[in-house]
Amino acid sequence: MVEFIDEMPLGDDDFQNMITSGAPYVDKTSFLAHIINRRGKAWYFSRPRRFGKTLTVSTLEHLFSGRRDLFKGLAIEERLDEKKFAPRPV
Repeated sequence: MVEFIDEMPLGDDDFQNMITSGAPYVDKTSFLAHIINRRGKAWYFSRPRRFGKTLTVSTLEHLFSGRRDLFKGLAIEERLDEKKFAPRPV
């Protein structure tokens, strides 16, 4: 149990850093794929403090920057077509 806690990326809220460092990551990208595939003008993310809002926005930033390599093996890789992974202004 102590070893797992030592591996936790406390204070790291950058998606790329978490993925490339091999830190434990809870895959919530299926939720993001659901949002991206739906049509809507705006989305509001309401979560309590310290619940991953910054990490979610960082994940979206890397997704819309076209960094498909960071999403290998995650749920969103199967759910989005190539056009959705194309770089966009972020």
